[in-house]
Amino acid sequence: MTVDTDAPEADGRNRFVYVTAALAALNGLLFGFDTGIISGAFLYIRDAFTMTPLVEGIVVSGALAGAALGAALGGYLADRWGRRRLILVSAVVFFVGSLVMAIAPTVEVLVVGRLIDGVAIGFASIVGPLYLSEIAPPKIRGSLVSLNQLAVTVGILSSYFVNYAFADGGQWRWMLGTGMVPAVILAVGMVFMPESPRWLVEHDRESKARDVLSRTRTDDQIRAELAEINETIEAEDGGLLDLLEPWMRPALVVGVGLAVLQQVTGINTVIYYAPTILESTGFESSASILATVGIGVVNVVMTVVAVVLIDRRGRRPLLSVGLAGMTLTLVALGAAFYLPGFSGFVGTVATGSLMLYVAFFAVGLGPVFWLLISEIYPLKVRGTAMGVVTVFNWVANLAVSLAFPVMVAEITTAGTFWVFAALSAVALAFTYRFVPETKGRSLEAIESDLRENVLGGSPDGSSAGTVSDDD
Repeated sequence: MTVDTDAPEADGRNRFVYVTAALAALNGLLFGFDTGIISGAFLYIRDAFTMTPLVEGIVVSGALAGAALGAALGGYLADRWGRRRLILVSAVVFFVGSLVMAIAPTVEVLVVGRLIDGVAIGFASIVGPLYLSEIAPPKIRGSLVSLNQLAVTVGILSSYFVNYAFADGGQWRWMLGTGMVPAVILAVGMVFMPESPRWLVEHDRESKARDVLSRTRTDDQIRAELAEINETIEAEDGGLLDLLEPWMRPALVVGVGLAVLQQVTGINTVIYYAPTILESTGFESSASILATVGIGVVNVVMTVVAVVLIDRRGRRPLLSVGLAGMTLTLVALGAAFYLPGFSGFVGTVATGSLMLYVAFFAVGLGPVFWLLISEIYPLKVRGTAMGVVTVFNWVANLAVSLAFPVMVAEITTAGTFWVFAALSAVALAFTYRFVPETKGRSLEAIESDLRENVLGGSPDGSSAGTVSDDD
């Protein structure tokens, strides 16, 4: 099913889809902003409070622990309350967390604020892609859901600029409090947005679902999509235990596997430790901060490339190219640290490899993971399944972030990046063996493949159940 661009109302339908997607993607911007803002603010937080190294680690990683909790609760709440309502709740929690951090009189209150903010990040990491995948027409679903990942990268880049803007006065409270602004915009905007039509049908509100679909589909498409949704609902019992059913295992393997591999290939060590990594190649502190902004720009630009290509080329090709590139650039990055001296040509190689690594991640594993987990799970357990998978993602994120300094101390920086390279090669093999192609397919057709045990990758690069975009 596609948006009929020849129909008289097509322009209005397309405009509604993109406005809704852009507003929902603000959820991702908050996700990215609150993830990245601590990297600069922490330089001045250390001067404001007396902290042991353990407390410093808790302040930095507190949001990750909160995110794991938010992800664990978010899937259940998305299924129970609805996708739109959970986005509203996440905006409120973002606001509260940012406010608490900005006015924190003690380090204990600051940690509480970080945990609250983390819960909102966990909510956002689930409900943003979920809402977009269920409201978007199949032909452009990949691009629209990937807007969420683009917004995450824009949020990270924005946090770098905010850190730079308030750096002269060491105004870390303003850095952390700035997150309240997009939270208000998101909350106000979502008041006027519709609920996911799939969630509405599941909760016996088909008339309302028809109204929502009428804004993005033709009459024929509405009838066909409602029939598919009702058919899948009738075939399901729902519940967490369904994830352990034999027919669900391929989707669970894909989701959990990609969730862990996205983190253990090292991306968030770059997000959290980029200034430290670049400084060790011979950069002055100010130059390393500026180079970090450059990495943020590369992240955004290549995510735009992914948004453009993901519905044209498919999920598996982008994932495969991205992981192959990550493997090679991590090998080169490790070699740069292994060679004696970090000035001149070697420093340039290290910096170039780091930026290329981010570029390959942004075009592949970054957006494709979040898109796939919003597509491959049955409707009745989609929120819950995404919650389980996202918990694995955040726990892996926390583990790698805590392990990175230890790995550098024990096996050197070069050895650490070579470990990440080996894990990227593992991720490439995993993609080749298990990851399906979902381009152009309705969510119900993907579920049908899963039930018929044909969801999965194949040696020729296709999915066993893949059909053409015209279906």
